[in-house]
Amino acid sequence: MNIRILSLAMLGVLGTASSSVQALDIKLGHVLAPTHSWHIAAEGFAEEVRDGTEGRVNFQLFPSGQLGNEKTMVEGMQIGSVPAGLIGCSSFDSLNPSFGIVELPYSWAARENAYAAYDGELGGALEELAEQYNMKVLSWWELGFRHVTNNEGPINTPEDLAGMKIRVTPNRMRLDTFTALGASPAPLAFGELYSALQQGVFDAQENPLSIIESSSFYEVQDYVSLTGHVWVPACLTMSQHLWNQISAEDQQVVQQAADHWRDEQRGMAQQDDERLATKLEEQGMQINEVDVAAFSDAVQGVWSDYEEVFGSELMGLVRQYQQAP
Repeated sequence: MNIRILSLAMLGVLGTASSSVQALDIKLGHVLAPTHSWHIAAEGFAEEVRDGTEGRVNFQLFPSGQLGNEKTMVEGMQIGSVPAGLIGCSSFDSLNPSFGIVELPYSWAARENAYAAYDGELGGALEELAEQYNMKVLSWWELGFRHVTNNEGPINTPEDLAGMKIRVTPNRMRLDTFTALGASPAPLAFGELYSALQQGVFDAQENPLSIIESSSFYEVQDYVSLTGHVWVPACLTMSQHLWNQISAEDQQVVQQAADHWRDEQRGMAQQDDERLATKLEEQGMQINEVDVAAFSDAVQGVWSDYEEVFGSELMGLVRQYQQAP
């Protein structure tokens, strides 16, 4: 067999091998509604990855908690039983308390400071920590500034929260924050929240405007107070074991798509904040500004209490990006 025939034969073998590579189907879950910007951007991410890898990597979306609540998905990614998730990053603190730093109240006066922190050294430090638990954080999306809704009346100062039964996400930082503000907080899974508000189990809850609207909380709550008490990122994350099964070439495609749709989703979140206050008012909710300085002062003890938990390095990074222009 001459060299030309041998070369053609080898190309034929390689072509057969390439065409026989099995597509990798990856379930990606989140707890929010299909109308939320998370899901809309995740659809774009999945399509870009599918096209960019020529079908070799296929993310299949499961919204509305179909793969379980966030804690279940985090635990599943750690052991590989859940392939991928778009998770409110505070849900990672069940693995390591350091992840709770994303919950520090009144860390960011503007979301641009938060973007710089999580796309920079603060995000890098937390990504390295996630790898210790067999998880790959692809990019930092946005859950956004959280605000308080309730059925009692407008909240202008922390004193207006005194004794109010408020549902918070199941993490210690959020519980401590609202305890410091004088409320009576308790955790509850997100999927149970609407009915709990409807039945009067809680007087109040706290979430970004996008979730308040997409989850129809205007049907069971009367007031929105723009506390902006915390800005929380969302982590587009997958099992490290599964990530390692993707070729280096396709990993680059996935990473580029994750970064692209991170920026797209953040843009959607900003647009939501600009229009949703008006939309919620049209749905019958009363919206008010708050005395932000009074709220920020009331939670300074939370910062002091958690300084030792998070350590000087992570706390230093937060303070560094707080001062960034």
